[in-house]
Amino acid sequence: MTKIDSITTRIIDLPTIRGHVLSMTTMVVQSIVLVQVRFSDGSTGLGEGTSIGGLSYGAESPESIKAAIDTYIAPLLEGCNADNINHVRTLIEKAVRGNPIARCAVEIALWDGLGKRLGVPVAALFGGTVHEAMDVAWTLASGNSDHDIAEAEDMLARRRHRQFKLKIGKRAVREDIAHVARICAAVGDRAMITVDVNQAWDLHDARWGLAGLQEIGVAMVEQPIDARMRDRLKALTDGYEIAVMADEALQGPVDALQLACNRGADAFAVKIAQSGGLKRGADVIAIAEAAGLGIYGGTMLEAGIGTAAALHLFSTVEKMRWGTELFGPLLFKDEILATPLRYADFQVHLPEGPGLGVALDEDKVAHFCRDRVKPVRLSVTNG
Repeated sequence: MTKIDSITTRIIDLPTIRGHVLSMTTMVVQSIVLVQVRFSDGSTGLGEGTSIGGLSYGAESPESIKAAIDTYIAPLLEGCNADNINHVRTLIEKAVRGNPIARCAVEIALWDGLGKRLGVPVAALFGGTVHEAMDVAWTLASGNSDHDIAEAEDMLARRRHRQFKLKIGKRAVREDIAHVARICAAVGDRAMITVDVNQAWDLHDARWGLAGLQEIGVAMVEQPIDARMRDRLKALTDGYEIAVMADEALQGPVDALQLACNRGADAFAVKIAQSGGLKRGADVIAIAEAAGLGIYGGTMLEAGIGTAAALHLFSTVEKMRWGTELFGPLLFKDEILATPLRYADFQVHLPEGPGLGVALDEDKVAHFCRDRVKPVRLSVTNG
C-alpha cells in the first residue's frame, strides 16, 4: 500500500502578457498555489489551485487556498492510503467545508501520483479518452474594440483560436453591446463569439443586454446576473434564444442538479476547481449530460498543471457542445512547465505520458515563487 508522506504548497506569482479586464477587477498577475504530494514509495504528484482576481471573484484566494491545505488538509492525509482516492476525498470533504479550490488542488496531485504509479494517464482513470485535442477559446479582455479586433485577427491568422469570449460588464449595457458588435462585424462567420458578464448586470440590464447580444449574433452569454438569483437566471434562459450559461452559480453537483431540474441554464461552464476536484467535476458533467445541457470546459486561469488536469477530464467527455477555454498558460509571460502544453490548429492538445503527462521547470518555479530567497550580492574590492 502506498501512503501519503507529505503535502507541500508554494504560491507562484505569474505576470500576465496584458491586463485581463473583468467586470470586478483588472488582472496583471495571476497567483497560483502549486501542490506537491510525496508518497511512501518515493513517487510524487503535482496539483494546482487558483482563483480569478483573488477575493474580488469568489470566496477563496491563493493565500486562503494555501492556508486550508497546510493547516487542515495536509495533516489529515499524512499516512493515508494514496491509492484509494475516493476514501481520501471523502475525508477531505468531511473535514473541510467549502474551499473547493483547495480540495481540488490536492485531489489533482493524488490523481497525478496514482496515474504515474500505474503507468497510465489520468484520463484512463476516468474511463479513457474520446478526444486527443479540443477547441479552445481565447478571451478578449482589453476593453478596447480596436485592440481586441487586432488580437482576434492575429489569433485567426495563426490558427490558434476560432472562438472568442469577450469580458464585459464594466461599462453601460449599450456601450458594451456596441463594443461587442464591432468585434462581431469584424470577424464575421470566421469565429464564434460569446460574452461573459461575471454577474455584473441586474435583471433590467440583463434583459436589454441579452436582446441586444442576440440581435448582433452572439452565440452565448455567461452568468449575466448574480449567481444567487437562480429564478431570474431561469427567466432569462426561458426568455431568449441566445444560450445562457451558468458559471459562478455552479459550485459543484448540488448546484448542477438544482439548475438542471428547473432548466435554470442552457449550458454549464464546468470548472474542476469550482466543482471541488476531478471526481466532482465528472459528477457535474454527468448531470449536464443527463439533462441535455451544453458543456463548456471552463477555466480559473490555471497554469499548466491545473489546465492539464482539466484537459484529462474533458478528453473523456463525448460531446463538448461549447468547446473549452483552457487558455490559461497562454496568458502568462512565462511558462513553468518543462514542456509547455501544445496549442495548434485552433485546439489544445492532451499531453502524453503517465499521470498528467507534465513536469515543472523548477528553475522557473523558483524564480516566480513568492517566498523565494533572493541571492546575496557580494562586492569584491582589490587590496
